[in-house]
Amino acid sequence: MGSERMEMRKRQMSVQQETASAVQAPHGAGNRGSNACCFCWCCCCSCSCLTVRNDEGAESARRTSCDAKIEGTTNCEESLKPTVEEVRAWGQSFDKLMNSPAGRNAFREFLRTEFSEENMLFWLACEDLKKETNKGVVEEKVRLIYEDYVSILSPKEVSLDSRVREVINRNMLEPTSHTFDDAQLQIYTLMQRDSYPRYMNSSAYTSLLQLLSEQSVES
Repeated sequence: MGSERMEMRKRQMSVQQETASAVQAPHGAGNRGSNACCFCWCCCCSCSCLTVRNDEGAESARRTSCDAKIEGTTNCEESLKPTVEEVRAWGQSFDKLMNSPAGRNAFREFLRTEFSEENMLFWLACEDLKKETNKGVVEEKVRLIYEDYVSILSPKEVSLDSRVREVINRNMLEPTSHTFDDAQLQIYTLMQRDSYPRYMNSSAYTSLLQLLSEQSVES
């Protein structure tokens, strides 16, 4: 009896294994197909996975292009060396600081240390938007600025009050190069009242002024 039970158990286990293999075989084949799609996409260029990736790539390219233009502007400013007179003028008013490419760049570096660089980036993006005349490009830039700096889901969201947000939401119905004018002014005022005084009293500003003063004397 013992040997018969053992034999029956072996047969049951064998049947279960065969059944499991039969069920897993199509699933495994499907997985292989999926892997081939994701990792060997050159073999199935018409697959939906590649279509999705192409769409994501196009969106990424558009966003990168927009960001690169803003970053490129600031990188150009980065290469400019201010004079000691120019740096002293920054201390006279916030307008003089923001009207100076080197000043904007130096102030942006300071904002980065305070984790509020998005304020300057938003302001620069709005300035870039106001120079655009092509309607299609304007609409695309408005959408990207909204997603990057206005949306509550963005990690780079700037601080705007409810009134300004309502204005933006109305303007988004018919986007123009001045969609964010109210918001840009509010962020400009915020930087002027909050961050600018701290920058003027920071070691970053005083060290720069001292360095340029010493170089001016030596020359």
